[in-house]
This record gives sequence, structure tokens and C-alpha cells, in this order.
Amino acid sequence: MSENGHDHPHEEPQHERSPWAARIRAIEELLEERGVFTKEEVEAQVEYMEARTYENGARIVARAWVDPAFKERLLSDTKAAAAELGVDASGTIEFATIENTDEVHNVIVCTLCSCYPRAILGRPPDWYKSFAYRSRVVVEPREVLREFGLVVPENKRVAVHDSSADLRYLVLPQRPEGTEGMGEEELAALVTRDSLIGTDVPHSTREASRV
Repeated sequence: MSENGHDHPHEEPQHERSPWAARIRAIEELLEERGVFTKEEVEAQVEYMEARTYENGARIVARAWVDPAFKERLLSDTKAAAAELGVDASGTIEFATIENTDEVHNVIVCTLCSCYPRAILGRPPDWYKSFAYRSRVVVEPREVLREFGLVVPENKRVAVHDSSADLRYLVLPQRPEGTEGMGEEELAALVTRDSLIGTDVPHSTREASRV
């Protein structure tokens, strides 16, 4: 079941059941034994990454919705704008925020692997890394979005953005109607993880009242 409440073939498996987990742990232990890094350094990095969740993106979107000047900074320099809210996206990887409008709906993919704005949103959903999503969304984006429960009007263009090792994308979704007067925390609660990728849109106020 996805966050938007629709069943689709992108269920997330249990990571702890993956045979890759044991292999990764074995490599980690070997590197620790050889002094490449310490267990404490590994744990600190894990904690750092675990603190990265899509709620960071939701806060950034909510601020952009209520602060036009911040929105302009976000669109021109995503790293700097994120830092204003205490989200550290520093490093060699570049980030770009692309805005949904009445004319265009944006969706993100990484056709080669699973490049994703982890420094801001944390780990990607497993369906984002699947071959089915990576291969199909660039060819038939409307059909893929429909499977997620999102029907994009025919008069609106769907733009697919391919992430890379050097550049990661973040979608700035449109603000739902009827949210005038809502505070940033309330607005952030309307933002779903998938709306930051483009396979969903933020909850309406009516949907939020049922959550």
C-alpha cells in the first residue's frame, strides 16, 4: 500500500530479509578490522542518514508555499535554501528543485540506478529503485502515474527528470486549494513523500482531515 492509499506493484520488501544485508555487514566488519573506519564512525553516519526523512522536504515545501522569497532561493540554490531550515545538503552532489505548475507536472527517476536526494529526503522507496519504474516512467509516464493513483490532465505536460550521480532533483508540488491561512506545520502535513518525487500530489484539506 502506498502513501496515497492505492495498491500497486511497488511494495517495499523487508530490508532485514535481504541476503545483501549480511554481505554488507561482512564488508563493514572487514573494513573496521583493517582500520579504514571505526564502528562508532559507522554508527554516527547511520544516525546521520536516518535523521534524513521526507519530512525535511515537506518543511521546505511548506516554507516555499508561504514565503515567495524563500521559494525563489529554493529554485535557484536548493542547498542554500535547505540550510536555512537546518537541512544539511552540503557536499559535491548538486540539487535542483523543479516546480509543478498549471502547465507542467514533474516526475523524478534515475534510469541508471537509484540516485536520489538522500541528504534531504533520506532513503528512496524501493519501487523508485525497481527496474520496472526506471524503465517505464520515461516511456509512458502518464500510465505509470495512473498506476500510482495520479491522473494528470491531458492539457498538462508531464516532464520526466533523470537524476544522476552529480545532480539530484526535488519536486516542488503545487499548493492545494483551500489552504489559505494555514500555518507551515499544517501545510507540511499535507505533503507526502511521493509528491516530492512527482508520483503523487499533496493531500487536500479534506483528505488531511481523514488522516
